[in-house]
Amino acid sequence: MTDRGKMTKSTDGGRIAATLSRHADAILPEWTAKQLTRGALTDSLVASQCSEFLGLFVAALPGGVGSIDKKEWGPTKEFLGTLSRSRAAQGFSPSETAMFIFAAKEPMFEQVRVDGGGNGDQVAADLGALTSLLDGLGLYTTEMYQKGREELIRRQERDLLELSTPVVTLWDGILALPMIGTLDSGRTQVAMEALLQRIVETGSQIAILDITGVPTVDTLTAQHLLKTVTAARLMGAECIISGIRPQIAQTIVHLGIDLGDVITKATLADAFRIALARTGRAVAKVGGAASIASAAGAGAGVRGTSTAQP
Repeated sequence: MTDRGKMTKSTDGGRIAATLSRHADAILPEWTAKQLTRGALTDSLVASQCSEFLGLFVAALPGGVGSIDKKEWGPTKEFLGTLSRSRAAQGFSPSETAMFIFAAKEPMFEQVRVDGGGNGDQVAADLGALTSLLDGLGLYTTEMYQKGREELIRRQERDLLELSTPVVTLWDGILALPMIGTLDSGRTQVAMEALLQRIVETGSQIAILDITGVPTVDTLTAQHLLKTVTAARLMGAECIISGIRPQIAQTIVHLGIDLGDVITKATLADAFRIALARTGRAVAKVGGAASIASAAGAGAGVRGTSTAQP
């Protein structure tokens, strides 16, 4: 008998399956009770999961007693994969998830001993087979849990990237992409995709890349910005970079970074003013408070002390 695979010839998967099926009413309550360690697990849910697993386990035993790599264990492993990913998303630890399998050992072993009577060799062989199978499935459960956690983390990272790179419509035909934090290839790719999609959706002619929230600009950051600018230009939109603080300006000069013919401004307000001019608009102050009130009363819809005129 090996660690996870070959059983002795005296091992009979059909006999073990019959024992577990016959004593399911004794196995399930004890096994279920060992699972109720977290508030997220209810009696009915755990009982249902244990019952479903036991049914799949018993069905696979007659032809799959030698190894969990056999095709008979496909449905069982699929069930464990779903359970592991679900518990990973709920915040369970790997140990708590694996205990779904390992907690079944004691009640199963007890019934095998009872049915084995005085046949020590048979009991030993059956217990060895069960141990190997349950250990293998327990390890498989841990592997699926880890994959589930990795998928969850990647999805959360993707969501955070999308949230950290919102594309805002400042005016008809003018978009703004405020960038906060360190820029890397992943963030730049997400930002570029979001910006290009919004350019297509809105038909905007100007896109403002605001880097006020970017702490430092190095050669790599500048390359990422230039890639975004180039991609936007290919879609027919002109880009303006705003948020060029004195420290960033000095860094760009010292690094010898050539931003080419990209328009750069110190503030988002300056960039917005340029964008309005490029689209044939201008910002003009409305008259005093009296004229504002008069215009509002006449239904002009004034909302502030400045407006853009075509």
